[in-house]
Amino acid sequence: METSAYVDVLAREGALLATSAESAGTDAEVPTCPGWQVRDLLRHTGTVHRWAETIVAERHAGPLPDGGLPDLDGGDLLAWFREGHMRLVDTLTGAAPDVRCWHFLPAPSPLAFWARRQAHETTVHRIDAESARGGGPTAVGADFAVDGIDELLCAFHARPKSAVRSAEPRTLRVRATDVPGAVWTVRLSAEPPVTERTGDGDADCELAGPAALLYPALWNRRPFPEVSGDASLAALWREKSGITWK
Repeated sequence: METSAYVDVLAREGALLATSAESAGTDAEVPTCPGWQVRDLLRHTGTVHRWAETIVAERHAGPLPDGGLPDLDGGDLLAWFREGHMRLVDTLTGAAPDVRCWHFLPAPSPLAFWARRQAHETTVHRIDAESARGGGPTAVGADFAVDGIDELLCAFHARPKSAVRSAEPRTLRVRATDVPGAVWTVRLSAEPPVTERTGDGDADCELAGPAALLYPALWNRRPFPEVSGDASLAALWREKSGITWK
């Protein structure tokens, strides 16, 4: 995807998140994030947006502290979220393609990284807001879902901090059944997972389904559409794959 396409997704998903949060109310529980209410979701996502925007706008060469969560609620919190979201969209839209700043996953450029990361960050949390509101979720495009799965498996869980590990070597396969070639082989061991875009060889367990359902499932927002083989590896993913802010 082009950087501008990610920014378009970010703009749309942030607006949907705010609308769903407003409909649910800030006291509402967030079923996809046990222990959170909508106010926690808005404070977290809004803080991430401001943190990312500052790094790009001020061209920071290293990581920054996040500035802390705001002591806001209700309409004031929603207004704060919307303002920070639009500031991030505007900054990414106006940034030079060759802007230099810190980023924490491999990417063609810092700007490409931040546009992609914030598009997926905001989409996952939009799913959370819609779970609090109730009713059917907004669909995720298959190509964008595949991109998000790729980011999660090939980038996030390639980092040393990934906790998805196995004392014995095991192989997990992830397959988007509606997108040709969208298959990943995740090799688990006592070291960080190693993921390849291939379906070659045997696997101990396969997680499969339409990309739009598999994407939130791998982010632990819904059940896996299909599990075949050793279900303990699906359980291991559920238990160990969470990405934490701190």
